[in-house]
Amino acid sequence: MRLKTSCKSTIFSSNRQICCGGELLNLSQPKVMGILNLTTDSFYDGGRYLENKQILSRVEKLLHEGAAIIDIGAVSTRPGAEFIPVEEEKKKLLPVIKLIKDAFPKTILSIDTCWARVAEACVEAGADIINDISGGQFDDKMFETIAHLQVPYVLMHTQGKPHEMQQHPHYKDIIEDLTLFFSEQLHKLYKLGAKDVILDPGFGFGKNLSHNFELLDRLGELILYFKEPFLAGISRKSMVCKTLKVNPEKALNGTTALNTIALLKGASILRVHDAQEARECVELVAELGNYELSITN
Repeated sequence: MRLKTSCKSTIFSSNRQICCGGELLNLSQPKVMGILNLTTDSFYDGGRYLENKQILSRVEKLLHEGAAIIDIGAVSTRPGAEFIPVEEEKKKLLPVIKLIKDAFPKTILSIDTCWARVAEACVEAGADIINDISGGQFDDKMFETIAHLQVPYVLMHTQGKPHEMQQHPHYKDIIEDLTLFFSEQLHKLYKLGAKDVILDPGFGFGKNLSHNFELLDRLGELILYFKEPFLAGISRKSMVCKTLKVNPEKALNGTTALNTIALLKGASILRVHDAQEARECVELVAELGNYELSITN
């Protein structure tokens, strides 16, 4: 098993650096994670990136537009979706990791998977981050594997698996419930020796429209509880589409508005389909911060 090179600096220092393949990624200014779906049935861009030429063109576009991380998924996690067999998921992912790393060697690759065997194989193939929508709930070997691999891990919150998560989502208090979940899962991870953890509140995963907007409104409250950076994945999701009564194709403007709010609340990573618009959000919010700092001084 190939292990990632260790970095010397302290994990999650005040400038929030994470170690990706031996290199430090500084999250003191938020970063953009661009989505590459290898699926045929994703809710927005399923079937668009199945051939090598399409994949490389997509990655080049995302990088050119400002994505610092490329997040690759081979299984749709839209509400109602079913998982595919682990070996089939690996068969889709491994050649694409090599393809991208050969063409763009310095690209930071994140793999969207819930399964430890897939995570292990992908890291051995050159992937840098594991992005787990289950937050370790679907595979009891995942945390042990992440700790052994010593790679950054996106710990997301969800209620139930994709095929059932939207049936009856319920929270006593969404911030208290997510705080408890993250605290318990982080304790398990750190006890095993994991280091770089990114938290994702899981917009749209086991949450109805009201839950999603309460979560976004109170995101800053949640972030205050933790030293770990937060990822916001809102891009073209139902909280945009249902509110504006549009389909995902027409949800870019709404996504940009909500991404801006997420940044103002303290998000460190935006996971998006549209890298340029997200990067512009980051730049504008950063400029606002510079202005406020100049006024204070």
